[in-house]
Formats: sequence, C-alpha cells, structure tokens
Amino acid sequence: MDPAAPYVTGGESAAAGQVFGLLSGLVDAVNWLYAHWYVLALVVGAGWVIGQSVVRSLAAKASEERMALELVPNRHFEPRLEEIFRRGVQLARASTAMPWWAPRRAKTVQIRMRADGSSPLRYRIEGPAGGQRLLSISPFGPDVTVNKGLPITDKPREHTVRAEFILRGKPTAPLREVPLIPDPLQPLIDAVADLRGDLGDLAEIRLDIQRAPKWALKARRMQLLGAARRSERREAQRAARWLRQDASSIDDSLSWHLQELLSDNPRSAGAGRRLVMPPVPRRVEPAQALGKLTDDDQLVRVQLLVMCASNIEGRAQARLAQLQAAFDVFGARSRWAMRGWRLGPWRVGADHWPTRRGFERRWDLGHCRPPRANWVRLEELTGLLKPPTVHCRLPVLASDLPTFEFGDPGLLLQGIYQGPDGQERPVATYAEETLFEVAVGKAGGGKTERALAQAIGWAHAGGGLMFLDPHRDSWPRATPFLAHEPLMERIALIDLNGLGPAPRVSSWNPLGMQHGQRPHEVVEAITDAYASALGWDDLTAPRALTILTSALAVLVAVNEAACRAGRPEDQATIFHVRALLADADFRRAALTSVAGRLDAETRSWWEVVFPTLPPDAFGVVLNPIARLSANPVTRAFLGQPVGAYNIRAAMDARMIVWVCPGGNGPTDRLITALLARDLLRAVRSRRDTPEDQRVPFRPYFDELITLTGAAPETIATMFEDFRKYRCQVHGMTQLLARLPAAVRLSLVQNASTLATTAGSISAIAPITAEWGDNPSPERVATMDRFEHYISMNVHGQRLGPVQLRGPHLDAVFAAQARPQHVPALEHAALNNARALPLGELTARSAQQLKRVTDFLAEQAPTGVTAPGQTKRYT
Repeated sequence: MDPAAPYVTGGESAAAGQVFGLLSGLVDAVNWLYAHWYVLALVVGAGWVIGQSVVRSLAAKASEERMALELVPNRHFEPRLEEIFRRGVQLARASTAMPWWAPRRAKTVQIRMRADGSSPLRYRIEGPAGGQRLLSISPFGPDVTVNKGLPITDKPREHTVRAEFILRGKPTAPLREVPLIPDPLQPLIDAVADLRGDLGDLAEIRLDIQRAPKWALKARRMQLLGAARRSERREAQRAARWLRQDASSIDDSLSWHLQELLSDNPRSAGAGRRLVMPPVPRRVEPAQALGKLTDDDQLVRVQLLVMCASNIEGRAQARLAQLQAAFDVFGARSRWAMRGWRLGPWRVGADHWPTRRGFERRWDLGHCRPPRANWVRLEELTGLLKPPTVHCRLPVLASDLPTFEFGDPGLLLQGIYQGPDGQERPVATYAEETLFEVAVGKAGGGKTERALAQAIGWAHAGGGLMFLDPHRDSWPRATPFLAHEPLMERIALIDLNGLGPAPRVSSWNPLGMQHGQRPHEVVEAITDAYASALGWDDLTAPRALTILTSALAVLVAVNEAACRAGRPEDQATIFHVRALLADADFRRAALTSVAGRLDAETRSWWEVVFPTLPPDAFGVVLNPIARLSANPVTRAFLGQPVGAYNIRAAMDARMIVWVCPGGNGPTDRLITALLARDLLRAVRSRRDTPEDQRVPFRPYFDELITLTGAAPETIATMFEDFRKYRCQVHGMTQLLARLPAAVRLSLVQNASTLATTAGSISAIAPITAEWGDNPSPERVATMDRFEHYISMNVHGQRLGPVQLRGPHLDAVFAAQARPQHVPALEHAALNNARALPLGELTARSAQQLKRVTDFLAEQAPTGVTAPGQTKRYT
C-alpha cells in the first residue's frame, strides 16, 4: 500500500466534512430564516428605506442648482422641423449635465407651459445648471428671445387638481404626427383661453425629458419581445385548437359518413380520421415587435404632469378636463391618458393617496420618475418642443389688453372684445403709449363713433382734447354724454356753420399778440397756412409769399405795439392786409408807427421793392381775404381784435374744444389751414414748459381727406413732431390713397394704433399690408358693420391685429347719458367760447379799421418818415 494513501483519504474526508458542515449550516440558516421570516423582511425593508432616503437626499441636493430659461417668440416665429428637432436633441443632451453622483431621477430637462392670466402661455425650460450654456443658444434664431427665468411663486389656491398622463394603447406605436400648421399647441392654448387671473385660475403643464439608461431600454425590449413571442404562441395554439375542432366536426358530420358509404374507393371506405397538422408559430420580427423602440437614436423617456387651480369650486376640474381633451389631439394607436383608476363616479389618481405625495415631490423638486410605458421619440414631441408660432391663435387676456374702466385717465377705450368663452369686455390701451391713431374704413362703418367714444371717455377722465369735425355731425351725437356739470366748465364750441335764426359765433384773431406770442412764429404760421390752402410755394408764387409775409410782419408789429400800450382792443386783423396794401394813408400810418420795430430787411423791402410793384400784383394775396370777408360768419370770427380762441391756453387748462369749420369749400379750407397751423405753432410753443409738466392733449381729426386738402404738410408734421410735446393726434379717413403722400407716410409710420373697418379690398389693402396680410384684405372687406381690426401698442409691444366691435355710445355710456341737460351744455359751451351774436360781431369787425387807424395816428412819432415816403417840411 502506498504510504501516502491514508493521508489522502483523511484529507478527502476532512474536506467532505467541511462541505457537509457548510451545507448543514446553510440548511439551518434557511430553516431559521424560514421560521423567523420577519427578520429578513425587516432587514430588506430597512435597507430599501435607507437606500431610498439616500437617493432622495442626493436627488434633492442635485436639484438645488437648477437653471430656468424663458422663451419669448415674436409674431413672425415660424420654425422648420429641423430646427425643432435640433432643439429636442439639445434638451436630451442637457438632461445629463449633472454630477456623476446625481440619481437618475434628477437628470432631466423640464418644459413648463404655464397660464396664470399674465400671458396666454408662458414657455419655460428648466433643468440642470450645467445645461444653461447649451440651452441658451437657441436654434430658432432671432425670432425667439431667450431670457433668464425668474423664480415663480404661487399663492395658495382654494381648489387644486393634479394629474399625471401616461401613454396608453399599443406601447410600440408612435403618437399621431401633428402638422405644424395650425400650431400643435393650439388645442392647449384654447383650453386655457378663458382662464381668469382675477379668480385665481392657474393651469400648468410640465413635460420632463430624460435620456434613458441602456439597461432599461434593453429590459424593455426583452419584455416586449417576450410578450410578442408569447402572443404568437397563444395565437398558434388557438389556431390549432380551432383547426382540430373544425376537422372533428367535419369527420363526425352526416355528409362525411354518406360520402364514405357512397364512395367506390375501398381505401376511402377503410380510411380513419384525417391527420391534422397544427400551425407553427411564426417567427417574431424584432422591428415589427419593437416598433418605435427598435433604434436607440433620439429615444427618450418622458413624464407629463398637469396641475390646475382656482379659487372658485369647479373651475380647476373643468380646466383639467379641457386639457385632457386637448391632449387627445396627439393620440392615435398610442395616446395620452390620465393615470389612475376609475370607480364609478370617482377617480383615484394623483390627487389621492398613495400617489399624491410622490406627485408633489416630483412637482416641487423637478424630478422625473416616468412610467414604464412612457417611451417616445423626439419626432413625436415636435409640437411641444417649441413656443407658440405665427400659426397659433392667441387669446387676448386682460393682462395683454386692459379692460376699460370709466374715469381712469390712464386708459383709452378701443372697442369691445369677445373672448373665446363668448364673454365681452370693453378693452383699452394705455394713454401714455397711445401716441398716434389712424382709423380707415368706409363711410358709416363706425370710425367716428369709435373716436367719439374714446374722446368722451377721455374727457370724463379729466383729459383735454380738440375734436375737429368739418361736418358738425359729431357735436349733436356727443352732447348727451358730455352734459355733466363738471364737464360744462371745460367745453368750448367753435361753430362756424351759422345755424339757427340768431347764430352765435366765437372769435379768433390769428394776428393777436395779447398772449405774448413770438412775432415771427405768428407770421410764419399764417403764411404757411395760406401757402398750404392755396398751393403756393417758392417756385409758383414767390412774389405772393413775399408780399403776404411783409404785410403780416407790419400788422403783427402794430398789434405788438397795441398790446404793449395796454390797448389790445385796437389790434389789426387779417382783413387789414387789404388796407395795408391798397390804402396809402393807412400804410403810411402803419409803417411810420412801427418803423422802429421792423428789421432792416423788412424796412428795405417796403422802401425799395414795394413802390415798384404794379397794382395787379396784390390780387393773388387779396382775393382769398376778400372771400373770407364776404362770408359773414368768417368775417365775424376773424375780424375781432381780441379773439377768444386760444388753443395753447386750452391745452394747459385741459379744455374740451369742439371745432366745426363749416364745410369743405375754398373758404373753409383756408380757415382749416389757419386753425391747423396755429395748432402746430401752439404745440411747439410748449418748449417753454418742462416735459414732465406738459399736460397731455389729444386732437381728433375727422375726415382727414378734407383737412389734409387744406394743410397737408401741417398735418404730416403733426404726426411727426407732436409726440415730443405730449400731444397725441387721432385721425380718421375713408381712403388712405386719397391723402397726400407726406401725410400718408407719416400716419402709417408713426401710428401706435392702426384700425380699419370693412371697405373695398383696394382701400383696405394698404392697412392689411402693414400686418403682413394677416388678416387678408378679403377677410376684412367682408366684416360686419361696426367691426374693426386693430393693432395696438401695449407694454411697448405690438398687439394684434385683434378683431373688436366698435363701441356704441348708447351702450357703452348709457349711464352717462343726460339728454335733458343738452341745452344747458350748448349754452355753456358757447359761453366758454365767448360766442356773441353774429350781427354784433359783424358790426364790431366793420368798425375795427377805424380803431386801428386812430391808434396808429396816436402812436406815430413826430418827425419820423415812413419807409417809402418822402419827408415833408412846412
């Protein structure tokens, strides 16, 4: 025997004993654990609790540093599919910009779409702080402004509902491919269109995007492939079972037995039952079984959370139902559905135990714990990866366009807006942002009615205005709503129509110097008014301009001397130009009296040039003055030495001045030109007042075609310069094309509010062209009466065009109507304008030449030779 054999045998025995002992110990341990199973359960539970606590702590720490970006698109934002896809790739990449120790639930980028009444839909992106640099560079270009998002703090609402959406249906099928036109976000925006911030309404959608780990994707694929194979085997077994049943039924049928008896074939007579071959399960194709999960490219997991709140019971639940219906638009064989269970009329979901706490934790910390089925490709999220585009119809909220409040001096009424819920509200723009307005549309479309409503609201709020209406129709329409005691003290009526058996007319001396005007500004204003109304310029009528300018310079000097002498009632008027040019005695007295007040050039002209002019050179200057003198009303209005009309004083006193020139004939156009040029001079004279002390004033020009026919350059200059002096012009016209080019260009360029009613396509096209033909001229042309499309400036941004219904005075200001006080208002308006009977003013005008002559005789210094005259010695 080998001497080593006993040793080997002993070693083997020892090893076997150890193995046996180990197995016995394991069996004993298993028996003990089986008997004390609760110990194992406690250890496993404690380990799971500790692990979850550590994971939650790390996730919360990782979520402390997050960035927020707010995307604000402009009205021309129209992205392409490639740009949206690139944005999705950026979001997926940015979700991993976390420390290595951060748990998976914290590695996510969140898209927040929020509606709280401040805007139709705020679009924010929140995610890891490390992804800010990547996400700040938007592939959408300059059409989307990326701003740093500020923290959002919500006040507690009384009623809140929550919901989590998961993908239901075939798990491998994609969502419906929603086209970009119209905007895929339109159903969501429509769902929150009637949201009211004053009731505490709030709706927020949060879409978390997370790059899934490879192992999770492989596990999901294995699960789907296994399910597909099991399904195929079940189908094969079911088919075999049905096949055997069909074969048995055939063999046992009466027809089969009769066939065997009648058959001559002995083989068939002795044949047994037919052999049935069961179908073989088909091979499962991975691409068909996995669907959208076949490839790894741009495959992400998503979590969709929704919260709605309100202070009114039922509104939050209704809002959630609207959003649920909006998400149905994205559904096909796979669709978004609310997670939870329905038990009769009750639904158990994110609002109830045990899921509510987890929902709130994910909502507050921005964590992503997507359901197992929520796998999507970036192409399926195209509609949610970008802000609203140009193809999205946004509602007009109270925060976008404020609601008009009667008596608020900061608001200007614009019209009646009907919201998506059918409710109407009067909307307004901010007065400080409404610099110039232009309204276009056919006659009777509601332009003047809208301007009157705005002017009446502004007047009741304490604002000053001037309403220039050549046809006077606006005055009787407005008087019932202006007949209030506080307003009667501020209203003045300048009516040159001479209506009634005993008309009363106000007065105005364009040459009057009693208010301290600058002489050269007065001369320039009157000369330019004549030139505008009569079509004079330096090429066609240089001599007429020179004669008129020189004559006005002398008369203004005379008036300045009369005012300094304390005798303003002895001032000359515009009708004394004829006496100055045609009456040698009057001319000699005037020139002698003011020789020291005239500049050297003017004196030289009267000494050298005037004596050489033929008599017929004065006809072009005197002819329009003769027409003014032939009309009793204009003769009385312009023939008074001290006029009551002073537009500069009216501005500073917040007066409401209604001016009705009386028509659109040649004489009326000259009056209008004089008034317009004087308004321009008066507004520019506010240079002597600090900007913050200039009182806002709003001229309203009805029938711009008539007004600009008299003073085109003056009206154009108003739309260019008045903003600097806090004077805002509102113009109305039927056709832009009939306005002079200078006026038309200035109107459209500087208009902060642009409005149009229905009309012909050719008349509306210039306005819709400013809006990019959205809406089209054809659509605007078919609007109902009193409907307007308006674009406005609100908060420094262009809003609209928005379709509004024009305000009707009888509806909007029904509570302010005082028709019984209209006679008192008209009496007060004429008194404030210091209107006197027409006959009295005509007689006073006829005597004014004698008064001026007497004054000149008294003021003429002894021994002074008038320019152009020879000194005589006695």
